[in-house]
Amino acid sequence: MADTLTEVNPQVVDAVTISNTKVLAEAPAMAMGSLYQTIGNSVAMAAANAVYAQQQANVTYQAATTLGITKLFSSNS
Repeated sequence: MADTLTEVNPQVVDAVTISNTKVLAEAPAMAMGSLYQTIGNSVAMAAANAVYAQQQANVTYQAATTLGITKLFSSNS
């Protein structure tokens, strides 16, 4: 059984070529958009971690201050 189709329709070739060109043209912008989202998320997480660390440090400082003042008052009795 011989294949009677030997030529691809030029309109199909053009459509595929245009689609491939569009994808290749958009690839750098998509990559940079993904990179910017990743960097933004990383910076937001770093800021959240810094806030959490500061809050925990403040609790520790307050506890140390309370303990120190309690020892000062108890030693004068």
